[in-house]
Amino acid sequence: MLRSLKSGLRSLGAPAIGVLAALSLHTPLAGADEAGLWKRLSGGGHVVVMRHAVTTPGIGDPAGFRLGDCATQRNLSPAGRADAQAIGAAFRRHAVPVGRVLTSRWCRCVETAKLAFGRAEPADMVDSIWQEDDAVAERKVASARKYAAAWREPGNLVLVTHDVNVRALTGTSLAQGEMVVARARADGGLEVLGTLGVPGPAR
Repeated sequence: MLRSLKSGLRSLGAPAIGVLAALSLHTPLAGADEAGLWKRLSGGGHVVVMRHAVTTPGIGDPAGFRLGDCATQRNLSPAGRADAQAIGAAFRRHAVPVGRVLTSRWCRCVETAKLAFGRAEPADMVDSIWQEDDAVAERKVASARKYAAAWREPGNLVLVTHDVNVRALTGTSLAQGEMVVARARADGGLEVLGTLGVPGPAR
């Protein structure tokens, strides 16, 4: 499944990514009551899988990019930075307890986490699998899924990662800055409860 997902995204390109998602993936409880999801999160113990906030236009990163050098990567746009701050404000407004915040080592994920939650813990298992060897990609996804499924802490676990990772972990397609809310299942998997869009300004 992971191999077909990655090859499909690469061969179809950006305009067809949404089409691929509509045909081959599903969004469990699409349109679920967002107020209900925020209430669940306020009780803690859930997993939030977030796609990084809006970036400058493009797919992937420029040729020769380096993880340790943000100037060589595709980074958040001003709108993305504002969205990340709005996400953090929404978590505070809904009194959502935040546990560990694990992020991909890509700068756009780290910056999203820091702007939203004030901290970021880069973790190899949520690094982009876009150009990874299939075996490496499958190992990373398995590690992230296992860690998330074992989450039993009072706060909510937040994983800030990339489009292809979100799809591989949850079977759900997200726009930039959107979130999947999930909980651990007894069989060691993740049950997706619904999705949250980028919060608007407080009213």
